[in-house]
Amino acid sequence: MRRSILITGCSSGIGFNCALKFQQRGWQVIASCRNAEDAKFLKNTYGLDIVCIDYERPATIENGFKEALALTGGRLDVLFNNGAYAILAAVEDVPTDALRAIFEANFFGWHTLTRLALPVMFAQKSGRIIQNSSVLGFAAMRFRGAYVASKFALEGLTDTLRLELDGSGVHAILIEPGPIRTKIRENAFLQFNKWINWQEARQKSTYQNKLIPRLSMENPGKDLFELPAASVSEAVWKASTARKPRARYRVTWATTLMMLTKRLTPTWLADNISKRH
Repeated sequence: MRRSILITGCSSGIGFNCALKFQQRGWQVIASCRNAEDAKFLKNTYGLDIVCIDYERPATIENGFKEALALTGGRLDVLFNNGAYAILAAVEDVPTDALRAIFEANFFGWHTLTRLALPVMFAQKSGRIIQNSSVLGFAAMRFRGAYVASKFALEGLTDTLRLELDGSGVHAILIEPGPIRTKIRENAFLQFNKWINWQEARQKSTYQNKLIPRLSMENPGKDLFELPAASVSEAVWKASTARKPRARYRVTWATTLMMLTKRLTPTWLADNISKRH
């Protein structure tokens, strides 16, 4: 039997690249998107099996998972939770409702889907829950507080899940990318315009001169150690196929360097390094 994987957030970037990689390597890929038009495009252009899952709409998670199982004959080898977005703003400027919304998309929805997948994997006595975290899942950076909070929560929950799954045949694995070329800035700009009243903010000049030009792609720049989405897909492949998968797969030198910084330097020095970015 072909092995199967359900991947969320496949409209572009990491999810899209990962879906094509696994398809090319002989797996049955169930690719999910929030948008029905994106799903139709992927099915018609690449022949992928498609379901619609929107982490912010619980009914779509349950229905999409049922459809995925119908396509695989009731089996699922890997769930790759991937779809997420960022709200770039100072913590003081993030409305509480915005924080609730990003947690629904980046954390609660992932948990809902994971809980649907686990009984299937327990019955098989095998399976892998792979969570796409970030370097920002263990290291904070300015103006990324909402995203950092959701990824810190994801790391803590996944670490706990990994401990609880011991002996079940199911593994919980974290992918920790650093800067990756995706549409995350474009999507973050939509969220920024939706939620942030920057004109009246204490740090208005920072928004006007640095953050907005970067988000709007007027002056996008390039992150140090930035890699293409394919680098993350390769890490997901290793996590899916390794006989004994690691708890974490770090992608880009930025993630490794930040991990070493957090481990080996005092907080004040790590803070000074982070404040430069």
